[in-house]
Parts: sequence; structure tokens; C-alpha cells
Amino acid sequence: MSDVLVQFKDLGVGAVLAFAAMGSALGAGAAGMAAVGAWKKSFAQNKAASFMLVAFVGAPLTQTIYGMIVMNKIAEVAASGQYMWGVGILCGIAMGLSALMQGKAGATAADAMGETGKGFGNYIVVIGIVETVALFVMAFSMGLLGKMM
Repeated sequence: MSDVLVQFKDLGVGAVLAFAAMGSALGAGAAGMAAVGAWKKSFAQNKAASFMLVAFVGAPLTQTIYGMIVMNKIAEVAASGQYMWGVGILCGIAMGLSALMQGKAGATAADAMGETGKGFGNYIVVIGIVETVALFVMAFSMGLLGKMM
């Protein structure tokens, strides 16, 4: 394999993790800001602040783990670099967008739960459905990459 193609493969290895982690950071940041706002509102009203809001903040972090799993699989595959570059970029972006939208859903959930103190189970279901997109991307890409070995 030429040096150029090896470098493209390496770009795919790094890109899948980087894009997934960027989405996780943005999603956790959005949910975190909403959780802090909900806690502030509770404190201002001398109410107990629900620690359960942390679940909404942490949910987008799993996409970084999925990106790492796909990254390791891409690093194992001995296929052409350009193909691995594409897989890494596209899978990373898809996982990152899932994390971003999960964080936005978590932000709305934190706001709603902070206001009402109810609905945690319903909110987690929505967050789980958004997570499923990243799981599908990981599972399907692992199957595709497994055929390349």
C-alpha cells in the first residue's frame, strides 16, 4: 500500500473518533447548560435539585465510545486508505450528530423535569431512541468492516 493511501487510512482512524467526540462534547454541553439552569431555578425556589438530570448530561458521551470501537476496527482492516477515510469521516459525523441531537433532547428533558419534577422515564426513552442512531451506525459499520478483513 502506498504511503498516501496509508495516510488516508490514518485520517479515517482519527476522524471517526474526532467527529463522534465533537458531537458528544456539544451534546453534553447543551444538556449541561440546561441542567445547571434547572438546578438554579430549584435553588432559587428553595427546592431540592434533582441529581437525576446528570443522566441527561452524560448520555451523549457514549457516542465517543462507539467512535473508539469503530476506530479500532478501522485500524485493524488492511483495506485501501481512501475507503477507510470515507468510512471514518461519515461514521464519525453520523455518530457526532446523534450525540448532538441527544444532548438537545437532554436539554429539553432537563428543563421539563426541572420545571415539573416528573417524566424521567419518558425523557430517557426519547434519549435512548436518539442513541439508537449511533448504535446502528456502529453496528452496521462493524459488519461492513468485518467483511473487509
